[in-house]
Amino acid sequence: MQLMTTPAPTFEKPFPALTAAQRYHFDLHGYVVVPDTLTRDECAGLIEAMKNLRRDLHAAKAANPGVAKPTVRGAFFEIDSPHHAFTANFYEYDDRMLDYACNPRLVAMAEEIMGCEARLTEINAHINTRAPGPIEPDPKYGFHAGVDINFGSHVAGGLYHCNFVKTLTTLVDLGPEDGGTVVVAGSHKINTDRDAMIAAAYEDRSLIHQFTGTAGSTLLFAETLIHATGQVRSDIERAIIIAGYGPIMYPRWDLHIENTVDELPFSDAFRKRIPPQLRNLLLGKLHWSRNARYRKLGYPVDDMPRKPVAWPAK
Repeated sequence: MQLMTTPAPTFEKPFPALTAAQRYHFDLHGYVVVPDTLTRDECAGLIEAMKNLRRDLHAAKAANPGVAKPTVRGAFFEIDSPHHAFTANFYEYDDRMLDYACNPRLVAMAEEIMGCEARLTEINAHINTRAPGPIEPDPKYGFHAGVDINFGSHVAGGLYHCNFVKTLTTLVDLGPEDGGTVVVAGSHKINTDRDAMIAAAYEDRSLIHQFTGTAGSTLLFAETLIHATGQVRSDIERAIIIAGYGPIMYPRWDLHIENTVDELPFSDAFRKRIPPQLRNLLLGKLHWSRNARYRKLGYPVDDMPRKPVAWPAK
């Protein structure tokens, strides 16, 4: 007698998630701006959650003056200044923030660039305003990249792929004066001295591209791309949320350096809440089976909506 088994639930995502033009733009520049990945209501909910977290972390700091980085349900400040709140590790704080990182379309965009199944490696958010002092006419930026080209990238089917990808979404309308992320276009696959590339970009600033877009637009970029926070020159309160993704067998980016590779700083209650479809995304997988998947440039975009995976109630 053959036993009947119920197939394990799967995480349904579009493939490919980018149009041919968006994919071509990404290969050429190392980034692409995808509009309307979130609704304005979703943006407003995320801003509310981020401000709640900022308030709760300030309360935690006041209650624990001797603690360097007090946490609230695992979340903490990376930067806390009058003009910049940079919060991280908020997996367990508010499901609206977690849902952003598990959004089927955003995960699919990252997987398309990696060419394999994704693991969530970090989540963080920023609320910032213009810093005091004069506005520089030709500002210098904190340019950096998260992974080197030799190790972090490969080509398949003529298209570029990177094993560390970010989705950075603006939650407010972002114009040229509003401090959007800046990048050195094309630097994701120019394998030469970074300082020399940055110097060349300052010499010809048309090489520096800046993220602008309406609320809910996402900057999708490879971490081989040289990038930096822009300079806020307006009176806007800028709000962005970021998720980082890597192959399922890679470690988390946001673990501290003293953590061991297999350490998961999630509570037992949170681990038990993770739906089966999202276990690889949240927890990774030990074996080197990255579940490779590649598109061709001419493939039409899969624009069928995919429902987010529902999380059990806390």
